[in-house]
Amino acid sequence: MFTEGRCFVKSSPKRSNEPIFWGLFGAGGMWTAIVAPVMLLLVTLLLPLGLYPGAALDYTRIAAFAQSWPGKIFLLLMVILPLWSGFHRLHHLLHDLKIASPSDKFICYGLAAILSLAALVAIVWI
Repeated sequence: MFTEGRCFVKSSPKRSNEPIFWGLFGAGGMWTAIVAPVMLLLVTLLLPLGLYPGAALDYTRIAAFAQSWPGKIFLLLMVILPLWSGFHRLHHLLHDLKIASPSDKFICYGLAAILSLAALVAIVWI
């Protein structure tokens, strides 16, 4: 706010949790755009049709990778990041369509948190 050539800045601005959600949205969007299509192509077309050469990606090797800690982290990223990105998009879509209510933020981010926790529990105990 400018008044008579002076700029007044709030000494204690209100803190927001929005950067956390935007960070998860950005990471999920990048993961969904770059990694997920490659994984879908690999898992749904190349492996079942036998178009991937060699035995580098046979069932035993994929299962061993999925049960290792790097594999579990990869699976968590494959589930959790797109979840947060999708629910963040849904939250802002509701806001843009003027369907927003005070609780939609808690519903969208709460569902993302609950499903992320469920994925964490399921994947850690494979």
